[in-house]
Amino acid sequence: QGAMAEKILVTGGAGYIGSHCVLELLEAGYVPVVVDNLHNAIRGADALPESLRRVQQIVRQPVLFQELDITDEAALQELFRKHRFSAVMHLAGLKAVGESVQKPLEYYSVNLTGTIRLLQTMKAHGVRNIIFSSSATVYGDPQYLPLDENHPVGGCTNPYGKSKYFIEEMIRDLCKAGKDWNAVVLRYFNPIGAHESGMIGEDPQGIPNNLMPYVAQVAVGRREFLSVFGNDYETDDGTGVRDYIHVVDLAKGHLAALKKLKENCGCKIYNLGTGTGYSVLQMVRAMEKASGRQIKYQVTGRREGDVAACYANAALAERELGWKAAFGLDKMCEDLWRWQLQNPTGF
Repeated sequence: QGAMAEKILVTGGAGYIGSHCVLELLEAGYVPVVVDNLHNAIRGADALPESLRRVQQIVRQPVLFQELDITDEAALQELFRKHRFSAVMHLAGLKAVGESVQKPLEYYSVNLTGTIRLLQTMKAHGVRNIIFSSSATVYGDPQYLPLDENHPVGGCTNPYGKSKYFIEEMIRDLCKAGKDWNAVVLRYFNPIGAHESGMIGEDPQGIPNNLMPYVAQVAVGRREFLSVFGNDYETDDGTGVRDYIHVVDLAKGHLAALKKLKENCGCKIYNLGTGTGYSVLQMVRAMEKASGRQIKYQVTGRREGDVAACYANAALAERELGWKAAFGLDKMCEDLWRWQLQNPTGF
């Protein structure tokens, strides 16, 4: 690595998506500096989160890490005094849809306050390039499909989605006020899979909030059966349809976004998805195929805040970022299964 290798701050970089982004950054010759409060990550040896300890093993390079909460203003100030960042990848936040309905204040407090403090600190230190981790939940109940970036936002069905929407608006206003700000807002669809080494992947604490980690845990024998929330939606088989994207494709999307920032792009918003929707039952079958195991499920009532179908039009990202999802469903499931088999109880 050259002495001029760019430092990129990655908030929430010990998490599922963050750790995969850190790996891609290192492989591309950047120097990621990771902060995480370990709310959703397991502490490993050497004062490093286990996910990043494994990233180090994969790329055989050290990872710079500091345990830090982005709502801690003093700690942020100190961090920005210590490092000269060329850009920030902001992934830190609370992210469980159901929990956000139960604990709205906690979600607004962490996600909004944390981001405001981060943006203020960036401003104070002249760092004006940010990539923000947003979500397809900002679209609310789809008025049309596939969802493109012009679809109305803000009709969110839960506080988690609303917090993402509010942050998008803050970033938009910031870019309007200061022409020197550049932001790329990435609206993720449903990231699944894992790095093909099987060494890092999604490690939900407690009962998984997302379908695929749950399905994988049933396949590996850690849980008895899958609960399918509703089979009376207006979809082909009655179960909810979503756009699943391989986490490595998602991470590569962040690298493409980093290049976009260099063009002084102002504020840009992109969907990161494959453009294909799969139902819950299709996902169960794909995972049965990948694992060679039967996956038991029981149909139960719909879950509050769930929409029938949601998938992306990702043409804009392809046109403007030169990015396109490369991995299909089989690969997502194979990589998820490898991770689950090698790590039956997570990290």
